Amino acid sequence: MAKAVEAEVIQYEVEAHVARIWLNRPHKRNCVSDQLMTELQAAVERADADDDVRVLVLRGRGGTFCSGYDLDELQADYLQRTEALEVAVKSAHFVDKIFEARKPSVAVLEGYTTAGGFEIMINCDFAIAAEDALIGDFHIRRSLFGGAGPIYRLPRLVGLRKAKELMLTGKLLTGVQAKEWGLINECAPAEQLDECVDTFVADLTDKSPFAMWITKMAINKGLDADQGTLMVLEHFVSSMAMISNDASEGVAAFLEKRDPIWTGS
Repeated sequence: MAKAVEAEVIQYEVEAHVARIWLNRPHKRNCVSDQLMTELQAAVERADADDDVRVLVLRGRGGTFCSGYDLDELQADYLQRTEALEVAVKSAHFVDKIFEARKPSVAVLEGYTTAGGFEIMINCDFAIAAEDALIGDFHIRRSLFGGAGPIYRLPRLVGLRKAKELMLTGKLLTGVQAKEWGLINECAPAEQLDECVDTFVADLTDKSPFAMWITKMAINKGLDADQGTLMVLEHFVSSMAMISNDASEGVAAFLEKRDPIWTGS
């Protein structure tokens, strides 16, 4: 069925090696529409292909990260019954683009991060939340099931029992609780959130883009590998790092007592 097209549901800006990607549906708590999904994926791919970008920061306009899938649109899809599987497959493919991106991604959580927004968050490499943010899977409360990563990635973040608690109760955690659970990296009072994000991101933007890429890839690919495969992967990635131009520059900069100038190669 045809869906309404909204103006600028994703806003994109680059400054100081950081691509800031804003979800811009504040009137709907930035819930995911088909259009937002398509444009967010395009923004991630754009940032990943930009040699000037070293970190992606995902955030929502209007004081909320993302409250899930647009239920008006979802209901229409389910009433049709022909688009349900298509929606699930597209959602999974879309969050995989974030998880598999060469550049590290940081989700900044304010207000609600639930259901589809929760899935976007757990597919980012890092998450930073306001202390009063509310974060949870939430699908079970509507007799739905999240098809974009929770059964695969959530247990690896918080452990099996905590993952079941979140998915089977639909409970919401505050930013403080989410950090205690290991679900996010940092939390801060709302008025200090920007400063916290900038400090965290600064620790990523000054590193070699090449080393960041191959290290992230190795960690992701090693999640389910056996010990022997992991050893081979580590040897391969280590050798690739050692022969890179950035490694030569990193060693030279250390010996010459200066800041390195990375080329990303």
